[in-house]
Amino acid sequence: MKYRRFGRTGWMVSEIGYGMWGMGSWSGSSDEESLGSLQHAVELGCNFFDTAWAYGGGRSERLLGQLVRANPDKRLYTATKIPPKNMKWPSRRQFSLDDCFPPDHIEEYVRRSLENSGLESFDLIQFHVWEDAWVEDERWARKMDELRRQGFINAVGISINRWEPWNGVRAVRSGLIDAVQVIYNVFDQNPEDELFPACVEKDVAIVARVPFDEGTLTGTLTRESTWPEGDWRNTYFVASNLFPSVERADALKPVVERAGIRMPEAALRFILSHPAVSTIIPGMRKLSHVESNIAASDAGPLSQELLAELRTHRWERAPTEWSQ
Repeated sequence: MKYRRFGRTGWMVSEIGYGMWGMGSWSGSSDEESLGSLQHAVELGCNFFDTAWAYGGGRSERLLGQLVRANPDKRLYTATKIPPKNMKWPSRRQFSLDDCFPPDHIEEYVRRSLENSGLESFDLIQFHVWEDAWVEDERWARKMDELRRQGFINAVGISINRWEPWNGVRAVRSGLIDAVQVIYNVFDQNPEDELFPACVEKDVAIVARVPFDEGTLTGTLTRESTWPEGDWRNTYFVASNLFPSVERADALKPVVERAGIRMPEAALRFILSHPAVSTIIPGMRKLSHVESNIAASDAGPLSQELLAELRTHRWERAPTEWSQ
C-alpha cells in the first residue's frame, strides 16, 4: 500500500481507503463478513475509512467504532457524514441551509454519530449533500469551528452531488473546508476541469468515490442484471441507465484487455494516476475485494498510452430523477 498526503491536514492516508456504504444498508450485508473484511484491509495497510449516519441509520458507524477499538496500536483515520435535515439526496438548488444543515441539526448528528461509533472524535466530518450557495451562510462554518474547538472533529469536508463537480468549487475556494468527496472515475472525468485545480490551489484533500461507477466499471453487469428487492441499485439501474452503462463498459473492455489487466484494476489505477487525488473509497464487503483493490495501489499508475485511450471514454452526464 502506498500513502498520500491528505491536503492541508498533513495526514498520510492509504491510496485505497474503505467505503462503508454497502455494509450499512445494501442487501446481503453481514456484520461478521464486514468486520472480517475491514480487519483484513487494516492488515494490508488501509487506514482511511469513510462512513455516514445514513448508512443503515448508524449501523456502519458502529462497525467502524468496533474496528478502531480492535486496533488500538494503529492510526486509523475516521470519516463520517451528517445527513441533511430533510433527508433528501441529492440536494436541490432551492434547498436552504435551514432545510438541510441548520446549526442545531449539525451538532445533533455529530453527537449521534459519536454515540453510534463509541468514538471520542472523528477525524473528518462531511456534509452528506452540498449546495455551493451555502458558502454565503456562515452559520454552518461557525458551528463546525465550535465542534472542532470542543475536540469532536478534526477536519471538515463536503460530499458533492452526483455529476455536479462544479457545485463545490466555491466551498473549496472559500478556505472553509479541508476535503471534498466527489465521484471520479473513467466515465466521470469532469472533476478534472474546475474542482481539482481549485483543490490543488487551496491544498484541499480529494476523496474519490464511486470508482467503479456503481459496478459498471467492474465489467460484470449485463442488460439483464437485477438485484434483490429493496436494493437501491434496482432504482438506480433503470433501463435508461443500465443499457447505456453496459454498452459503454463493453466498449471499454477490449482497451483494458489489450493492456493485460482486469477492469476493476484499470478503474482504480486510472484514478490513482491523477496526483491530486488523496484516496479512493471503493466498497469492499468481501475479502477478495479487499485484496484485489489494495493490490491496485501496489501496481501504481497506468501508462500514459493507456490513460490517453481511457480519456476518450469520458461520459458527460447530468442528474436525473433516478441518479440519486
